[in-house]
Amino acid sequence: MRGIIKFIIGLLVAAVSLVTYWCNTEKNEFTGENQHVDMTVEQEIALGLQAAPEMASQYGGLHPDQAAAKRIKEIGQRLVQETEVANTPYKFDFHLLADEQTVNAFALPGGQIFITAGLLRRLSTEGQVAGVLGHEIGHVVARHSAEQLAKSRLTQGLTGAAAIATYDPDNPASRTGAIAAAMVGKLLTMRYGREDELESDRLAVKLTGATGYDPRAMIEVMRILEQASGGSNGPEFAQTHPNPGNRIAEIEQAIQQEYPNGLPEGLVP
Repeated sequence: MRGIIKFIIGLLVAAVSLVTYWCNTEKNEFTGENQHVDMTVEQEIALGLQAAPEMASQYGGLHPDQAAAKRIKEIGQRLVQETEVANTPYKFDFHLLADEQTVNAFALPGGQIFITAGLLRRLSTEGQVAGVLGHEIGHVVARHSAEQLAKSRLTQGLTGAAAIATYDPDNPASRTGAIAAAMVGKLLTMRYGREDELESDRLAVKLTGATGYDPRAMIEVMRILEQASGGSNGPEFAQTHPNPGNRIAEIEQAIQQEYPNGLPEGLVP
């Protein structure tokens, strides 16, 4: 009898999680996609502003080179102001982090974008910098953080339901079911993350080309990232980001689709 009650409770938890996820749907005005999101644009902006100081502190704070930091802001704002991104409600700001060792760039919800000095010093052209920043802008306008939150809560709800339904305190072996369910939830979240990265690559192609930067510079960025990783990061399915080498083909395809008649002349490399 106790097993049946636990099963029913688990089923109810799963049903509530699924209904909540599917009902929280909005159309993204920038991408045109219908998305399952779990926060408003205003909440995204507020969350990003609140988290920005803590995230910066984890990378040694902001870089003291004011000239380099100013150039990052200028390139980032050009990508925003000269494209349709300017019509979005997000408050974009671009920051150079002091960390000279870590090769990374990331975006917080709402438009706070960061690049480490460790990545910047590996980039040799302005187009490469624009490609990195354009990719991070893509994460913001595609509302990937809001999507991830909704997906995370869904998987947590479903794995929690599975744990409730299968766990037996009198049978320690039943814990393996809950552990397996949690692992599946984690892999699902990783899968969403890789798809987000590829979408941001495609958006970066559009943004860089529209502002006069050569989108092929992103291919060089992928090679730089691959070199920085030592060429081996383990199986792609176990990574949050797609393998840089595998992303090159996707970027080349995006360039072909955006410019079927070939790239215009005079692009900044």
